[in-house]
Amino acid sequence: MKPRRILIFSSVYYPRFVGGAEVAIKEITDRIPAEEMEFDMVTLHLDSSLPAFEKIGNVNIYRVGWAARQKTSSDSLAWYLHLNKYAFLVTGFLKAVSLAKKQVRQGQPYDAVWSMMATYNSFAALFFKMLHPKIPFLLTLQEGDPIEYMERRARPLWPLFKGIFTHADHIQTISTFLADWAHNMGATCPVTVVPNAVDYDLFSHTIPESDAAALKTQLGKKEGDIFLVTTSRLVVKNAVGDVIESLRYLPVHVKFLILGQGYQEAELKAKAAQLEEKAGQKDAESRIHFLGYIPHAHMPPYLQISDIFIRPALSEGLGNSFLEAMAAGIPVIATPVGGIPDFLVDGETGLFCEVSNPKSIAQKVEKLIKDRESREYIVRRAREMVKEKYQWKRIAEKMKNILRDIVISRSEV
Repeated sequence: MKPRRILIFSSVYYPRFVGGAEVAIKEITDRIPAEEMEFDMVTLHLDSSLPAFEKIGNVNIYRVGWAARQKTSSDSLAWYLHLNKYAFLVTGFLKAVSLAKKQVRQGQPYDAVWSMMATYNSFAALFFKMLHPKIPFLLTLQEGDPIEYMERRARPLWPLFKGIFTHADHIQTISTFLADWAHNMGATCPVTVVPNAVDYDLFSHTIPESDAAALKTQLGKKEGDIFLVTTSRLVVKNAVGDVIESLRYLPVHVKFLILGQGYQEAELKAKAAQLEEKAGQKDAESRIHFLGYIPHAHMPPYLQISDIFIRPALSEGLGNSFLEAMAAGIPVIATPVGGIPDFLVDGETGLFCEVSNPKSIAQKVEKLIKDRESREYIVRRAREMVKEKYQWKRIAEKMKNILRDIVISRSEV
């Protein structure tokens, strides 16, 4: 029996652009045997150093659009990305049509279409679905931005935007929060919650004491210091500035590691520099370490030498970074927004602070510092939960079953 063939639509993909959605596609497709399913992907061609076609894992990558040169500035690259995303409605659709014709000629027509997130690439997937109504359409929702923001941005194309939800044959979301959004957008198809996962073995593996000591020395962590840590894009929704502000209410031995980049970086560094003036703490700036981009595989040591993970997000689709910190064995402070309550039970698997409230953040940090018994209980329960529910092998099997079921449903019609 020939393997099922699935066509994926994704705005961006490896190796240049890697976020939660891209990690999910790769982790899932890598774990589905090629003899069972094969995957083609249509995505944007944003980097001239990358070929128009290559195979990554179990996915054949077809890149379309206008590729930027390697030395293109970040501002120009943002312009390229913006232009290409809108053009993808047409370029992505036309490439998909061409691939579908080729597959028919080869006797292997597509068995399903899978689109990642209700964004530009899903418009192309919608057009393809309208042209090929008998091919099942799976939509995955991984969005982390506020719903109001996403809907406001989609207003110029509102009928088409809603059509993404109403034309889907199955919608998979990473949280109940996003499942509710799918229903509110008019989805009548089955909606299934299958969360993202973490590389549990990578994040739970204890680093050698010598490596931990070296990293502590490098970062200036002294005996008695408490390290808060976040692995976050430096954007408004992740509220890193609220954590910086919370240091005003915490003793000077509480410090903050920031792993990540983003458009807020300069603003946040300025806030850190001003902290000493606000609180009268002469060494305030040294309490905050901007470490920039850290490759995903290199994050575990930073988590393991830290004491508390925190991201007081304003919105969140799910939040893999929280689960990774739990696997690494440090307690988590978060806000009760979006998909976070799916896995964080206050006092059980983490602590909730109030949204946009630095003083509330400081209170929760102090609780974890002072209440050792509670802290150890939270760490243990959270780690057990991640190990049981949030490993990629388990999630990939669920996604394979969804794809298989919609293909079978099609053949029975």
